[in-house]
Amino acid sequence: MDVSSRVLSELASREAALDAQIETARAQAQETIDAAQAQAASILRDAQNRVKAMQAQQDQQLSRDVQQVREDASVSAQTQAQTIRARAQAKLDEAVDTIMRAVLP
Repeated sequence: MDVSSRVLSELASREAALDAQIETARAQAQETIDAAQAQAASILRDAQNRVKAMQAQQDQQLSRDVQQVREDASVSAQTQAQTIRARAQAKLDEAVDTIMRAVLP
């Protein structure tokens, strides 16, 4: 009985040691998981901040592009208007000249 008690005691001791190792491993695994989750959250925040910054930069560039298109269109419209006015003036001058020739011999 003495031998079997020692064997049982040894087995119980080994079981307790294994349980302790398992608990230590679980604790370490949980710490690793917590650290990984924290790192993932940090990476996600960084990515979101970068997306916001890129979006703001894109919005600014779009605004500049729209303004440039508007300015170009305005300049083009003014140039066309001046050309049309010049043609109209030339035709008016020609008409006046024709009338003057017809009226004045």
